[in-house]
Amino acid sequence: MATKLSININKIALLRNSRGRNYPDVSAFATRCLQLGAHGITLHPRPDQRHARYADVAPLKEICDHYKRELNVEGFPSSDFLAIVKQVRPTQCTLVPDDPKQLTSDHGWDIATEAVRLRKIINELHDEDIRVSLFMDHDNSHIPLAKKLGADRIELYTEPYAQTFGTDANDAILKGFYTAAAQATEAGLGVNAGHDLSLQNLARFMKIPNLLEVSIGHAFVVECLESGVEDVINQYLNILNAA
Repeated sequence: MATKLSININKIALLRNSRGRNYPDVSAFATRCLQLGAHGITLHPRPDQRHARYADVAPLKEICDHYKRELNVEGFPSSDFLAIVKQVRPTQCTLVPDDPKQLTSDHGWDIATEAVRLRKIINELHDEDIRVSLFMDHDNSHIPLAKKLGADRIELYTEPYAQTFGTDANDAILKGFYTAAAQATEAGLGVNAGHDLSLQNLARFMKIPNLLEVSIGHAFVVECLESGVEDVINQYLNILNAA
C-alpha cells in the first residue's frame, strides 16, 4: 500500500491571518488538495493561534469526512487543545511536545519521563475513537515504549534528515531513521514522518519501508508558489506511488 500524503495547511492559515479576513480560505484550499488526490489534511493549532485556529478544526473535519479522507490534528496537549480534539474527533491526533513560544516543532517526546501523563492522554483520546501518534526523534532509544503507553503510531521528526540532505552526513542519518522505523514496526507501531520533507528530499527518504503517512506543509506551500498546487500534488503522489 502506498504511503499516504497529508497536506499541512498551517501556512495557508498564516497567510489568511495576516490580512484579518478569510482570504485565502483555509477550507477551500483543503478541499482543493483533497480533490487533487491528497489523502488527508494536517492542522497544527498552537496556543497563540498565530496560524491554524481551533475554529478551523471542525470545518476541516467535515470536509475530510465528505471526501472520506483523514484529518490529523497535531499539537501540544494543553487542556484547550484536548478539548477541541475530543469535541471534533479527527481521525488522528499527533501529540507534539511544543513549548508555546516555539517558532516551530524542533524535538520529539521524552516518553520515558512523560510516560504517566502520555498514557492518560492517550487513553482519553482512545475513548473518543481517535488514533494517537506521538512525535518522536529518530535517535530516541525508547521508541518501543510508545506502544506500551497505548500509542497507535509514532511520527518521526525528519528535520535532521532534511538538514543533512545532499551532504556526506545524510547516509548515517538516514540509517538512523531506518533503524527507528524498524524498531517501531517491530513493536507494533505504525510509522508516520514529517517536518521539512520536500519534493527534493522525499524520494530518498521513501527508501524506509512501511511508512504509512508523510505530512508536508511548509515546503509544499513554497513549491505551490513556484509550480502551482495541481502540479506539486501530482509530483508528490508520483514519488509515493513509485516507492
